[in-house]
Amino acid sequence: MSFLRRTVPLAIAFTVGVLMAFQYFVPHPHSKAFLELMTRWDRIIAGFAVFIGIYSLFHLHWTRIRRKAAGWGYSIFVFLGAGITIAFGLYNGGEAFWHDKKEDTMFDWLFLYVQVPAGATIFSILAFFMASAAYRTFRARTVESTVLLIAAIIVMLGRVPVGALISPYIPVVADWIMGVPNLAAKRGILLGVSLGAIATSIKIIFGVERQYLGGGD
Repeated sequence: MSFLRRTVPLAIAFTVGVLMAFQYFVPHPHSKAFLELMTRWDRIIAGFAVFIGIYSLFHLHWTRIRRKAAGWGYSIFVFLGAGITIAFGLYNGGEAFWHDKKEDTMFDWLFLYVQVPAGATIFSILAFFMASAAYRTFRARTVESTVLLIAAIIVMLGRVPVGALISPYIPVVADWIMGVPNLAAKRGILLGVSLGAIATSIKIIFGVERQYLGGGD
């Protein structure tokens, strides 16, 4: 049983991984059909993964409530919010959820007047955390940090009207910083992420990376 639990997933990962890699280089109708088939299977698996994620979320918060962990009271609101949202989503303004979606239902009200303001509040709080982190990071202790501090000040001034009032060159320099050195660094990071993803994919295909099996061996 242990042999099957390890060998079968590795064989499936190897076969599908090699086929998916080669189909991009094979201009044939069967290759396109195979891609469409795998895309449908990917959506099906992702749908089941949503249920697994919901179970994991509820299990985590139920464990916190049962053990009276720090902040366990907030976990109660997870169940209340999920239960109320699911109930109104299924209710669908008086009709079953598989009928045509009605407008201006209680589900829409929860999204527009609870979810959206809560998300905006979180992002507003993140702005203060970013400002605090920038204050601790942008300290002119070295040459590199000094350059980073000057560039950050120019970019921030170039994004507000007061920057143009100080000097008309500040917005121009800010656009140059964002369009040349910042874009070059971003592309370098994306290249590194892409190479890392390729390396991880190769390790999964050839069975070197086995964390998805529940262990590293």
